[in-house]
Parts: sequence; structure tokens; C-alpha cells
Amino acid sequence: MKNIKKYLITFFILLPRFLWADQYPINKNIDVKHYSFEINLSDSSNEIIGHTKIKILFKKEGIQNFRLDFINKSIDKKGKGMVIDAIKLGNQSISFTHQNDAIIINLPQVSNSETELEFSIQYHGIPFDGLRIDTTKFGDRSFFNENWPNRARHWLPTIDHPYDKATSEFIVKAPSHYKVVSNGLLLEESDLGNNTKLTHWKQSIPVSSWLFVLGVADFAVQFVDEFECKSIQTWVYSKNREAGFYDFKEPTKKVLEFYSSYVGPFAYEKLANIQSASVGGGMETSSAIFYGENLVNGKRDERTRNVVIHEIAHQWFGNAVTETTWDDVWLSEGFATFFTLLFIENEYGQDEYKNGIVKAKKSVFNMMSKNPNFSIIANRSAEKEEVTTGITYQKGAWVLHMLRDLIGEKNFKKGIQSYYKIFYNANATTDDFRFEMEKASGKDLKIFFKQWLYQPVNPIIDAKWSFDSVNNKINIELTQTQIADIIFDLPIEIGYYTKGSNTPILLKLNLNKKQINQSFKVKGIPEKIEIDPRNVLLSSNNISNK
Repeated sequence: MKNIKKYLITFFILLPRFLWADQYPINKNIDVKHYSFEINLSDSSNEIIGHTKIKILFKKEGIQNFRLDFINKSIDKKGKGMVIDAIKLGNQSISFTHQNDAIIINLPQVSNSETELEFSIQYHGIPFDGLRIDTTKFGDRSFFNENWPNRARHWLPTIDHPYDKATSEFIVKAPSHYKVVSNGLLLEESDLGNNTKLTHWKQSIPVSSWLFVLGVADFAVQFVDEFECKSIQTWVYSKNREAGFYDFKEPTKKVLEFYSSYVGPFAYEKLANIQSASVGGGMETSSAIFYGENLVNGKRDERTRNVVIHEIAHQWFGNAVTETTWDDVWLSEGFATFFTLLFIENEYGQDEYKNGIVKAKKSVFNMMSKNPNFSIIANRSAEKEEVTTGITYQKGAWVLHMLRDLIGEKNFKKGIQSYYKIFYNANATTDDFRFEMEKASGKDLKIFFKQWLYQPVNPIIDAKWSFDSVNNKINIELTQTQIADIIFDLPIEIGYYTKGSNTPILLKLNLNKKQINQSFKVKGIPEKIEIDPRNVLLSSNNISNK
């Protein structure tokens, strides 16, 4: 009976995880192993000509067709979108349909199990989105993509969802005056004559399609340094050469060293910081990170510094370990936000970390007052809605901040390293992460994860206190005043200050129902009482003297 009860409790705690699921048509019977994207670009037109080769492993016999994402040319997109010219299996043309922004490719015969086939797709069109063909802030023509979260399909035929990861290469023909940057290693750069240059980049590490990157512009390039025999590079507009080289020289190598030590190995063949016209802040595309063009100012200011740290943190969280569905996008954005603060703590001191945590807390409560129904994990699909808000970033970071305090630094680091090692260059869920943290700490964390991630509420705590001078006791009444039907299980610290002391003496209790009353024997007369003096609880606190 005890075991049955334990099973039922676990089932109901985890029930939301099974009910909430990204609605993308995931196909576990096929696995894209490699994409080869050949792209022709021109200065005379915004039309691109593409030839994509896709190697696919068919895991199951009897498959007759499969689906890829690819945006159609259509009137509602002002005539923009892609037109397919041919699809082949080897040298054999095969039938397909291309409608409703999807390709259905028919196999000439049903698949065998564990068979790998290579398909080629020839197409052309003007991208409606995804690949931005426009001018830089200096008025110079450029080509920069922005695939997040599901915009690769506007210019590349892909499985445009985080669950499928593949290696890739870009073979780009463009006018000779451009430099071309992409994921991975540069294999070839050749002058073809007729004012045309071929540039070939290849990434041998599998990533999701939103992490594919292409930048084509008048770049100045600096090979800054090396990290573990991998090149650290800066790519900025030639007209921003001095400012950009200065801004991106720091703290890239220090960040790579810290995360490699704290989390695990850096996955990719290089790390390039790239000025781009396609993003406002940063975009963590693997091995080649885009930064908004206006971040380059030659001041090496705190905002630029923190964006660099955040996007490099994504190379570990979001890129190497990728959320399985958009429901778990906090495993990318919440983690990168927290690990930015963790690097700041390590490099610039604990006070800077504390300041960042305070700012994040204020942001969470401000954003949740405007968006009170947003929970970090919920049923979200990129095809239907925004998959993140600022809450995903800031509250996600706070969940990790609280978790680190709850299980201790040693166990937290142990769990992070195990999680990263197991899901390195693969996909993970929140439950996968929880299991690793439970193994590392020996604690049951189901309630912690459920109350902070699966519901759109934070605790509000009202405290009343009095001092019994006869018995030298502090009497405390704590009440949870958030939405009545949601009660948190909270470890709470009360700090009291005696005369002339700036250091609180901590009292610990557990608030697991709407209201509790508790007394503590103390030494000295308390002059001030504070809830959560170390700022390790994401709660709104009100305190008064009875």
C-alpha cells in the first residue's frame, strides 16, 4: 500500500509534464544526419538559388513518405517564399507535394529499417523571413539569417524543430567583395571568376536547425586567440573594425575557460563573435554567434559584455544540450541567464552576482504583474505563439539560483556536469535535468520543480512578529497570501539583527501551509527582523511588528 501511494503521488506531481506537449509533428521514425546547403547569392536580385542535400536515417521499415518544413511562395507573403524545382533520390526524380509550408516527399519504395538515404532538393525564391537581405547601419548590402525559433524553413528545407539535430555545411557562391561566415570550420574559399567567390564551411557537430548560421557582408576579421586549439575570431563590419575588435576581445576566452571547467567541454570547432544586422541583442548560433550591430560601440560596456557572456553560455545550454520541445525552452534561456551571473560571480565578485540576482527578481515580479498567467513550462508551439517571455529568462535563472542554494554548491556543480555529460550534443527535458540533480544531491526535488516551473504564481508572504522579553523569544506568524488554492512548500530563513550589528542571525523554518506560528529562543534583543536576508527565495515579502 505504501508503494502504491508513493506511485500515485509521483504520478500526480508529474502529470502536467505529460499533458503539456509541443504540438509539432515529431517523427521519431526518421533522423536527419546531415544537411549540405548550397546557396547562390547575388547583388542584382534578392532571389536565392538553393540546392540542399539531406542524409536521412530511416529507423523503421515500411515508411512511404516523410515531411520537411519549407515555406511556400504565396500571395499573402507578397509573392515571396520558395518554389521547388526538383527533388531527387540519388539521380532519380521522386514525387512530392509542397503546400501549407511543408514538403511531403514520397519514397519510390517503402523504407527498410536502419537505412540511410540522401535526397537533394533544388529550389529558388525570395525569402519572406529567416534570411534578411538588406543593408547594414552603414548602408552596405548584407545577408544575415535569423532562424529562431522556427524561421529556418523560410529559406532552408529542414526539420525546423529542436528535437532533430544534424551536422551541416554551407557552400555559398556570392559576389567576390563579400566575406562569408557560417558554422564550423572553413574548408574552402576560392575565386571562381566572373566576380564570384565560393566559400565552404562545415560543422561536424550536430545541432538543431535554428542554430544554423550564415553571414555575408563586408567584414573585417580578426583571429583573436585560441582555446584548446580552437580559434577565437571576431567578424565585424570593416567600418567598425577598431571598435569591434576592441569590444569582442574580452572576455571571450575567460568565459570559454570557466564554462569548460564548471560544466564540461566546449563542443564546437571555433568560436566567432559576429556583428550582424539581423538581431537586436544576440543570437547563440553554434560556433558563430551573432550580435546586434549597435552593440558594437568601442566602449566595451557592461551590456555588450553581458550579452557576450550570455550567448557563449548558450553554446553549452541550448546548443550542445538542447531542449527536446519548446515546452522546455527554459533549459536554454533560463540556464544561459543564470550561467551569465555565475561567470560574473566568478570573474567580477559576489557583489556583482548579488546585484544581478536582485535585478532579476525585480524583473520577474514586474513582468508577472503584466503577464500573470505565464508559467515557465506550458504547452507551447513555435507555430502558434511566442515560446518565451522575459519571465523564461529571469525566473528560469532564479529557479537555478534557488536550486543551487537548496542542494549546495558542490552537489549543484556535480549535477550540472552529469546532466551535460549525459545529454552532450543531444536533447533533454526538464525531467531529465531533475533526475540528474536528484542523483547528485540525494534529495527528492519533484515538489520544488513542480511549484516553481509548472504554475504561473510566485509566493507572497506576510509576516508579523513580536518579541517576548520575559522568555527571550521571537514569535513569528507567517501567512501565504498568493492565490488561495496554491500553497507553496517553502524553506524560509528569518534574519534578526541585534543592536549595533549589521549581520543577521538566521532562523530557519518551513512554510508548507497557508499560515504557521512559530517561536524561537534568541540571544539579545532584536531591533529588526528580515525575511530571506540572503535573497534565496523568489517571494514577495511583507513584514510588520505586532
